[in-house]
This record gives sequence, structure tokens and C-alpha cells, in this order.
Amino acid sequence: MRVLVTGASGFLGRAVAAQVAAAGHSVRTFQRRPSGVAGVEDVHGSVTVRADVVRAVRNIDAVVHLAAKVSMAGDPAEFRRVNVGGTRALLAAAQAAGASRFVFVSSPSVAHSGSSIMGDDALSADPLRARGDYARTKAVAELMALASDAPGFSVVAVRPHLVWGPGDTQLIARIVDRARRGRLPLLDHGAAMIDTTFVDNAASAIGAALERADAVHGQAFVVTNGEPRPVAELLAAICTAAGVAAPRWRVPAAVARGGGSLVEALWRVRPGADEPPMTRFLAEQLSTAHWFDQRRTRAHLQWAPTVTLEEGFRRLAASYRRRS
Repeated sequence: MRVLVTGASGFLGRAVAAQVAAAGHSVRTFQRRPSGVAGVEDVHGSVTVRADVVRAVRNIDAVVHLAAKVSMAGDPAEFRRVNVGGTRALLAAAQAAGASRFVFVSSPSVAHSGSSIMGDDALSADPLRARGDYARTKAVAELMALASDAPGFSVVAVRPHLVWGPGDTQLIARIVDRARRGRLPLLDHGAAMIDTTFVDNAASAIGAALERADAVHGQAFVVTNGEPRPVAELLAAICTAAGVAAPRWRVPAAVARGGGSLVEALWRVRPGADEPPMTRFLAEQLSTAHWFDQRRTRAHLQWAPTVTLEEGFRRLAASYRRRS
């Protein structure tokens, strides 16, 4: 197939573009800067500019849409413009261009309302209860994408959970930076069980959804390694791989949630140069369980992860050793 991958300059998008190309498809990437993926055709532009979108989907058979505004803070209108408006424009242009498959890369946060998720499958996206502008707008976009599923236009939503790996400048880099500066606490005792996804596994699951779109269309699938671990254990493993001390000091989760709400309010008035140090959503993510039943995902996508957490941490440690 001729496949368009949006957001391929990002950590997961780059891995997905490489995965789809390795499967033998002709890949075009669409983002604002070069993807850095060998053997693909780069098209530069924005999902918020209609002419750019129309140009990107020309002669395309399928779309994998990862481009999004991903942040814990920011202008709500910008989240809507990119995550909702960009998805709407891409869906319309893809259908008009005759594409037959559309994989929307979403997030489990679209169905997370702040309480624990323990062994659930893909719950329904809920823009009214999702936490934060990113999750709310991704929930709206996912519902819109799945509503576009129709004969001749197979739409699938894939929700990879907490994707990480070597080269990650978001989750891993921020954890390591905060730990190095002594600003990474454990909430309560760090005992909440959470799922994560090694980047290679997330990319292969998205590739599987592309291949299986005609058989599994109209559905959403959560993707994880299927190896939930306590927060404290995961943070310690990441810090050990990077050669920094694991977090040892603790903050009550209720205090972190209240403080996160205050920080969010202050950030709206006077945004900082980087992500806020704490938000209510982040506090909830670090103090509540969120792990998922993977049986339907694996059966329907005919997929299974190939990189275990232990192997992932070995690869992460090796990447840090190469830098030193």
C-alpha cells in the first residue's frame, strides 16, 4: 500500500514509519520538519493547513495519524485546533482522495477519569470526563474518527499506553532529568500498578492495525506490554538504566493532586518555558492503577509484543552507556 504516516518526526511516529516501510509498503511522512526515517518520502506541512493536508494525501491508500499537540499544559484552543481540527481535515481529505484505511493513534487517557483502571479493555472515549485538554481533545478526535468508519473506509483507533524506549525525549528524558535534580517524588508509596509499552511493540501493534483494518474496523484497542509493574519499580528501573539515583522521597497523593491543580491554574496565567512540574492529571497517573486486559487486542490484531520490559531496560541502559 501507499501509506501516509503523520507526525513521523516524533518518537513513536518515527518508529511507526520505519515499521510500515519495513513491512514492504511505500511510505510518505507528513510533519513540520524532516522525519529522519530512511527510505520514505517526506512531505512538510501542518495538519491545520488544508492545502498541506490535501497535498499529503494525494495518491495515498491508507493513513496512520499520529500528529498531535501533546502536552500537560497549553492554550486549550491550540489543542482543539491541532487534535480535533487536524483530524477532521485529514479524515475528509483521505476520504476524498480515495484512501481505504485510516488508523487513528489515540491514548488510553481518552477514557481515564481519574480513578483506577484495573484489567479493563478499551473503555469508551469520554471527552466530558477525560482529564486535561490533551485527553479531552483526543477523545473528541477518536470518536470523530470512528464515526467516519464506513464501507470502503475502514477506521481503527489504537491507544498505546506510556510509550518509552531509547531516544525518547519526553517521558524517559523528563523522568531522568527530574531524578537527576532530585525533583522526582513517589506519590504515597509508589505502589500503583501501571502498564507501559516499549516503543517497538507500540509500532508493531499500529502496523498490525493497519494490516487488519478491514477486519477490525470501527473498534478501539489499548496496546501495552502486558507487564504491569508498581510505579516505584518502573521509575527505579528507568533511573538505574540512566545511571541516576531512583526517587526516595514521598509525597501524599492527595497533596500532589491539590498542588497539581494549583500549578495548572498558575500556568494558565503565567506559563513556564517547559512542562509544569506537576498537574492533577500527572498526580493521578502516578498514584492510581492503570493496567489493561490485552486479550482482545492480541486476538483481533493478531499481534503480540516481542520486546519484554527487561529487554527494553537493557536497551535503554545500553543507549545511555553509548552517550557517556
